[in-house]
This record gives sequence, structure tokens and C-alpha cells, in this order.
Amino acid sequence: MSTTRPYSPGDRGPEPSGASGASEEGAPAAGASTGAAAPSAPTEGAQGGRARQVRRLRLDGESGVVPLARDFTRQALYAWGWLPADAADRRAAAEDVLLVVSELVTNACLHAEGPDELVLACDNKVIRLEVTDRGSGQPTPRTPHRAGRPGGHGMFIVQRLCLDWGVVRAPDHPGKTVWAELGAPA
Repeated sequence: MSTTRPYSPGDRGPEPSGASGASEEGAPAAGASTGAAAPSAPTEGAQGGRARQVRRLRLDGESGVVPLARDFTRQALYAWGWLPADAADRRAAAEDVLLVVSELVTNACLHAEGPDELVLACDNKVIRLEVTDRGSGQPTPRTPHRAGRPGGHGMFIVQRLCLDWGVVRAPDHPGKTVWAELGAPA
């Protein structure tokens, strides 16, 4: 698992979902109220099946951001057909996504002055979660992991559940985007 690559291995290259600071169709306009959610916007490049769907949620200045992020993610999972799950493996995949969102947003709250934005991007193979914050720290799983100790399990959980994860820093923007990718249910 990576903490330095800006994107997962393969031929997809950097995501246009805001990790580089680039805007995207369907994103809230500058100055949009906090907590505003952009509707899913299909993007180019999906092959054989549904187009890549992207949803954004501004979190800067909001209170109760962890449950807000989970509810937003749950709504996206329903819209994208991950929920309601008709099988245990599909239900587990959706619960893993919700857990990883919770961990990434909580880490931004605890270690990075709070999250600015949550971006969800899904195609028929992978869901990518991105949490942008203004923090300068580098998230790392605590090693060695000690299951019996309180705290410090967030990035260990992310590392265990995700196909890959990493951090993107834009040279002209303070802070970072922590991203994680999980496989879509079969």
C-alpha cells in the first residue's frame, strides 16, 4: 500500500476529481455554500458499462462532518446501486466504504484542522474516496499496530480495507488530499 503515489498503479493516471486542484463539471461553483453537494456527474473514460460518477461534498466550516460525510456517502451508494445490498459480500463492500470515509474524515478532524471537501468517484470497478484538508502532516499507519491500544487504528484500517491509498499535495495549494480506493462489489 502506498502513501506517496498520487494515484494507484495501472494505466488510469491522475484522477481529474480535484486531487490536483482542477475543477470538474458538476463541482460546486467557487463561493458555493459549505455543505453543498454536487450531483453525480458522469465523466469520460468509462469502458463497457456505466460511466464514472463523481459526487462532491464541501465540509469546510460544517459541524458534525463525520456523520454528514457518512450520510452523503450512503446516499451515493444507493444511487450507484451498491445499496440496498442483496448479498452479504455486497453489504460488506458498502460497509467498508462507509468505514473508510469515516476514518479519513475523522483523521482530517483530529490531525489537519478539519476536512475541506469529500469527493467520491465510482466506475464499475473501483470507488475512489478523497478527503481534502489544510493539514501539513503525513498520514501513516501506526507501526507496529497494537490492537489492544486505544486510538491510532484509522490508517491501519484504511490500509487493510483498500486496494491502495495515498496522498496528493498541490504545490500551489496548502494542505493535501488523502485518497483511498476500494473494489466495487461483483
